[in-house]
Amino acid sequence: MPRISEFYGITIWMYWLDHAPPHFHAQYEADWAELTIAGRRVIRGSLPPRALRLVREWAREHADALTENWHRMAEGRAPVPIEPLR
Repeated sequence: MPRISEFYGITIWMYWLDHAPPHFHAQYEADWAELTIAGRRVIRGSLPPRALRLVREWAREHADALTENWHRMAEGRAPVPIEPLR
């Protein structure tokens, strides 16, 4: 499970050859969630409101890079790290 970004105590990662829809995983302390890349909708788990807001902001800024990493990992290639939220 490659880590692709980390900011404000939040870790973002993707799994190799993961199930559809295209999504990413976010963890903040003991909480975690899976969010879709398109729409940034929580499909599993939960995050505290502030952490979720930060993750969604980050994902909006990096939607193209997230999509590219999803395709790379679906092909078995390593993901490219994505800049943290500033």
